[in-house]
Amino acid sequence: MDKRLVLTINPGSTSTKFAVFEEGALMFEKNLAHSTEDLKPFKKIVDQFQFRKDLIMNELKSNKTDFSRIKAVVGRGGLIKPIESGIYRVNTKMKEDLRAGLLGQHASNLGGLIADEISSLIPGSEAFIVDPVVVDELQDVARLSGHPAIDRISIFHALNQKAVARLFASFAGKNYEDLNLIIAHLGGGVSVGAHEKGRVVDVNNALNGDGPFSPERSGSLPAGQLADLCFSGKYSHAEVKSMLTGKGGMVAYLGTNNYMEVCSRASEGDKKAVLVRNAFIYQVGKAIGAMASTLRGKVDAVILTGGIAFQEETVDMLRPMISYITEVVVYPGEDEMKALAFNGLLALDGKIEIKNYL
Repeated sequence: MDKRLVLTINPGSTSTKFAVFEEGALMFEKNLAHSTEDLKPFKKIVDQFQFRKDLIMNELKSNKTDFSRIKAVVGRGGLIKPIESGIYRVNTKMKEDLRAGLLGQHASNLGGLIADEISSLIPGSEAFIVDPVVVDELQDVARLSGHPAIDRISIFHALNQKAVARLFASFAGKNYEDLNLIIAHLGGGVSVGAHEKGRVVDVNNALNGDGPFSPERSGSLPAGQLADLCFSGKYSHAEVKSMLTGKGGMVAYLGTNNYMEVCSRASEGDKKAVLVRNAFIYQVGKAIGAMASTLRGKVDAVILTGGIAFQEETVDMLRPMISYITEVVVYPGEDEMKALAFNGLLALDGKIEIKNYL
C-alpha cells in the first residue's frame, strides 16, 4: 500500500507556507514570501484566495506530487468564533465564517478555505484545521478591558505557541500541563501568551489592537489619541482599520514589512530604522514582563519563537530585559507544519477526536 501524504497549509500575513509529509516524515516544504506590492491589488484578505491557492498548486505540480496519495489537507485555522483547542473538519458553516472574517480579516482565514478547495479536487481526502488563532482559554479577569462595551478577546498564534510549548516540555522531560511558560511569537504579528498548566490564561490580541507593534500591525495605541484620529474627518473606517492591521507598525514607520530589511538598514546607520527596531524590542520585552506578573513570577521558561527569532542580534538585545525572569529558550521559526501534519495523521487514524464546528 502506498504511504499516505498529508498536505499542510499555513498562510501568514507576509508569506504562504506549505509542506508535504509522508506518514509524518517531511518530504518538502516551501515558504513563498509576499511583499507589500504583491498583495497590494487585493482589497480584502479573502480576495487573495485564488492567488495563494494557485501558487501552492503550481509548486506541488513542479515537485511532481502524487495527488492521489494525499489523504488529508490541513490548514492553519482563521478568525472563526472562539473555540476550544483541537482539530476540526472544515464544513460549510466554517467556510462561511472564514469568508466573512467573523472576528476580523487575517491571512489565516485562507487556511481552511484553501485546504477545502484542494481536498475537493482529490477523491478520498479530507480537509481540517488545527488550533486556530481564536483558541480561547482566557481566565475571566483577563477579559475585562476597562469598559463593558469592549471585551478583551483571544486572537493569537495558538498553533505555534502550543506546538513549541509541547516541544519544550518534551525536551524537559515534563508534561506541558505541569508547566508555566511565557511564549512570545515574533512574526508578521506578535503574540505574547501566559501558559499556566496547559492553558493560555492571558494573551494579547495579536491581530488588531493589543500588545507590541510588529512589521505591519500597530499594536496598542493611546486610546484618546486614537479616538481623536477616528473622528478627525481625515480617515474612513476602513483606513483606520488598515492602520491597525496591514499598514501599521514598521510599514507605517519605514515603508517595509520585512524585519530583516529593517535590521539591515539599522546596521547601516539608518537612525530611524535603529529607533523603530529598538522600540519594537522594548515593547516585546515589556509585554513579556507583564506576563511574568500574570503568572506571579512562577515561570519555568520564556520561549521566543516565530521568524523574527532567527535574528540573533534582536534576541541578544531582548535577553537583558527578560533573563531575570527565568531561562530564555529560542525556537526560531515555527513548528506549525509538523503540528498540522501530526494532528492530521492522528485524525485519519482515529486517535484523536475530530471536532465539529457549529
